[in-house]
Amino acid sequence: MQDSNDIALPKFDGERFFSALDATRSARGITWKKVAEQAGVPASTLTRMSQGRKPDVDTLSALCAWSGLKADAFISSQPRQKPETLSEVTALFRADPNLSKEGAIALEAIIKAAYEQIRKIRG
Repeated sequence: MQDSNDIALPKFDGERFFSALDATRSARGITWKKVAEQAGVPASTLTRMSQGRKPDVDTLSALCAWSGLKADAFISSQPRQKPETLSEVTALFRADPNLSKEGAIALEAIIKAAYEQIRKIRG
């Protein structure tokens, strides 16, 4: 039983995700074995997903990259929280192919320090 003060935890809809994967597979005219090869995931994992098991984070990432699906489209929670600005900036720096890992970390440190200082002044 959920207390009225409890926050609803986000849930990943694995069934809906698998259905969307199946639609992608079908549209591309390939077998599940081929999906596994192209996405770089074990075929047995796809079989387990077809039986209602949820993928682990690495499998989810590989299947999203293969299919073009966005994982957050299959996560339900109401209301959805707006991401923190610093977490979005950090993710952008880490994804930037023009930055080395060390460069991204250095920029994060600079931005975080400036952000915290300005936020303190304002708040």
